Amino acid sequence: MAAPNEITPAQLSRLIGTSNPPALVDICTDEDFAADPYLIPGSFRHPHTGIESLKKRLGGQKCVVICQKGLKLSQGVAAWLRNDGIEAEHLQGGMYGWRDLEGAPRIPAGALPAPVGGSTLWVTRHRPKIDRVACPWLIRRFVDPAARFLFVAPSEVAGVAERFAATPFDVEDVFWSHRGDLCTFDTMLDEFGLRTPALDTLARVVRGADTNRHGLAPEAAGLLALSVGLSRQFKDDHEQLEAGMILYDALYRWARDGRGEGHDWPADRTS
Repeated sequence: MAAPNEITPAQLSRLIGTSNPPALVDICTDEDFAADPYLIPGSFRHPHTGIESLKKRLGGQKCVVICQKGLKLSQGVAAWLRNDGIEAEHLQGGMYGWRDLEGAPRIPAGALPAPVGGSTLWVTRHRPKIDRVACPWLIRRFVDPAARFLFVAPSEVAGVAERFAATPFDVEDVFWSHRGDLCTFDTMLDEFGLRTPALDTLARVVRGADTNRHGLAPEAAGLLALSVGLSRQFKDDHEQLEAGMILYDALYRWARDGRGEGHDWPADRTS
């Protein structure tokens, strides 16, 4: 059982990827991090000595503080934040505890693009439909909650990427794009180490819809229909992305928790 103001790795794993998770603050020392350079999905690095700057970054948001073993550093920072009115917990067992949780994904720190102005900055073609909505959802829910996305004309993606130090994705001849029969969403799952059963299920739906191979998953045709409808409903790409975030939140929860649930009418039908 978790102690007061402590969260277990299993409990935290149920919050990651949802629409309103706590902020995850990795305060492992530089030495410890260099020895094991991985991040819990959605977390960010911050020095344990920078309490005031951390408070400013959190802006009052609930958080989970993570150190190597879940002992003095994370418990001390969490206690300090609670004293200053911020709801904070520390992760039981720290990074060691997370590493020991079966199936818990860890993101290689070297896979993350360099931040621009404090967060990652991505650029792709305008008028997104499937991959270009699914990938931003994945990034914001599992990689960088503060990530920003630029939607520009296809001919300008490379130039914008160069001038603004943005990371291009889902265009030809870039790192973050389709590979063989797999789509950009798959590439991100592989590179970020996010191959979990739920995300693999979602990936098949995205791949089937994005590459017009609906036989990969029966839900692919429905995702295509919804994605086309969203693209016709919104003129502004960022408004469409925000609506798409809700769609993919629902698809993820279905993939994680609801695949065995069906529906019929009337409700008491037995055959």
